Amino acid sequence: MRSLAISTSPNQQEAAVHATAIRDLNDIFRRNPMAGRVVITAGVDALPQREKLALLAAVVGFNAFDSGNDPFNEHDFGAVEQEGVNYFWKIDYYDPDYDMGSADPADPHITRRVLTVMRADEY
Repeated sequence: MRSLAISTSPNQQEAAVHATAIRDLNDIFRRNPMAGRVVITAGVDALPQREKLALLAAVVGFNAFDSGNDPFNEHDFGAVEQEGVNYFWKIDYYDPDYDMGSADPADPHITRRVLTVMRADEY
């Protein structure tokens, strides 16, 4: 019986390693958003404090990643429902001064992360 080996090119391997580094940094940040910046939209800010805290706890604990919401396996987007309302969260990557996009989101030395939490209807 002959087995088939699936080979990947060096570029595919590099891309996978790069995505893994981004995913790991995103997971660390999302679980400890004080390590970067958090932005909430007006719709989220209007929530009572208890609901805001519950929503942020849902984002911190989010783990329902799949090919639909995480096609690049970077854990940079998610959707949660709270009290019948849908919310999105996303992570963006900036340079150290938060002026421009990061040149390499896999490099924590040159990347600052921003977590935005919004109502789905504000997207």
